[in-house]
Amino acid sequence: MSGCEARDAKKLVRSPSGLRMVPEHRSARSPFGLDEPHWVPDKECPRCMQCDTKFDFITRKHHCRRCGKCFCDKCCSKKVPLPRMCFVDPVRQCAECALISQKETEFYDKQLKVLMNGATFFVTLGTSDKSELMVCRLSNNQRYLVLDGDSHYEIEIIQISTVQILTEGFTPGGGNTRAIGMILQYKVPGSEELTQMKFTASEDLSCNKKLSASWLAAMHKVSKGGKTDRRL
Repeated sequence: MSGCEARDAKKLVRSPSGLRMVPEHRSARSPFGLDEPHWVPDKECPRCMQCDTKFDFITRKHHCRRCGKCFCDKCCSKKVPLPRMCFVDPVRQCAECALISQKETEFYDKQLKVLMNGATFFVTLGTSDKSELMVCRLSNNQRYLVLDGDSHYEIEIIQISTVQILTEGFTPGGGNTRAIGMILQYKVPGSEELTQMKFTASEDLSCNKKLSASWLAAMHKVSKGGKTDRRL
């Protein structure tokens, strides 16, 4: 096993909420992940925290796996995938959290996969007048933006400060625009100064323009707060 594979190795763990497939090393955790919440203690929730129904021998209490609050079965009956907490199977969630998790499904099933598959761009570093054709992709552990060409860069996602998507074809109504590149600013570890990179989609017919546009759209989604927000 290579060093990279060892660093990305995962293990199966069981928590009160269910089975989770998590990285063996905490340093390899995805920046898009969420920690399991602390459950509200049973003694502190005599009633459903949604509908106020009193718990008894018939009306049992259930904890939402996403927020940790206590609900009756009616208010916490949905079992929904929760990849941000690395659950293997769908888990019980309250109605509000289930809706959030369902909306995140597209991000995990589509955008993240697009980013990990990669796309090709001309990359210009800083104020240089030279650009380099590079394959850009998200690393398997989702922690780094990896750029490969004659040069090699690895940019930690949490160090990215801004992502500006470049478009063309603007109309007065705001339609018919397409993403043709982006300007990305990030901090190099150990430095407080921002480094800038410009990505421009290749006009080469051998390159898939639709793929490049999809990749840029996914990066835009990440830049809108996927690294830290509860909602992607």
